[in-house]
Amino acid sequence: MPIITPASVIIGVLLAEHLSGYAYLIPWLFAFMTFSGSISSNFNSLTQTIYHPKPLFLVFFILHIVMPLLAWGTGLVAFPGDTYTITGLVLAMAIPTGISSFIWVSIYRGHIPLTLSIILIDTFLSPLIVPFTLSILLQTSVEIEVMSMMKGLVLMIVIPSFLGMLLNQVTKGKCKEVLSPRLAPFSKLGLAVVVMINASVVAPYLRNVDLKLIGIALTVLGVAFMGYMLSFLSANFFKNDRETVIALTFTGGMRNISAGAVIAVTYFPAAVAVPVVIGMLFQQVLASVYGVILSRHYKKSVRAKSLNEKVG
Repeated sequence: MPIITPASVIIGVLLAEHLSGYAYLIPWLFAFMTFSGSISSNFNSLTQTIYHPKPLFLVFFILHIVMPLLAWGTGLVAFPGDTYTITGLVLAMAIPTGISSFIWVSIYRGHIPLTLSIILIDTFLSPLIVPFTLSILLQTSVEIEVMSMMKGLVLMIVIPSFLGMLLNQVTKGKCKEVLSPRLAPFSKLGLAVVVMINASVVAPYLRNVDLKLIGIALTVLGVAFMGYMLSFLSANFFKNDRETVIALTFTGGMRNISAGAVIAVTYFPAAVAVPVVIGMLFQQVLASVYGVILSRHYKKSVRAKSLNEKVG
């Protein structure tokens, strides 16, 4: 994952003339990716979160209040008067948590049911949350096609997710065993193609590396890093267990950045998509960095605990 997305961005920029005409395929490819990723989920995990909703409220507070406000404020300070760049920064933080966060939580043995619940609930609420957040923070500075955007989110994310989970529920997990291994390679290929086409659309803004583009890249990196850090610190502050901290760190830090790029390219001027597409370069890399941070943190905790026990 840390290799696929940056490489796809570079290829998309280099082959922009050949790929930009296929932008109409992006929603369909993304719907397929969402369906493929949802086959491994079911509705049972939601019940556990309902009985213990505090972690869910915490990650939603970070995802949809703290981070959009941080992106908006950072954009106003770093790029005053540049409404397109500010819109792109806010959009990058307003979109739902990344489905690929499930992969990272699984790798580091985090709270799987909680992770699935966060992904499912955030995905289903995204047609309401994303347009509402943009409308509140940006007001009339840019034209926002709210109803069209909501319709696109429903078709690209909500319906495919629901169908994938429903199929898993009806077949009692058999479709996961049969379809997931077969669809996984095509899903990764679809991700690469989506990133390439998105990058080709905004290629004119990415080819000329100037101080502004470097500034946008550093800003996106800083804001995305803060998302992971705030999620990690907040989860520890409220004394959650190791599995919950891991789940909240990745779900609070990651975004469905591919969906954000599709929304930006489809419903906004191309300049809005620049911060979102640049975010693709960093997201998986930051996830791997925080994976190392989590591992070291809990190794130190185990050592300190064993040392205390010996002293005691």
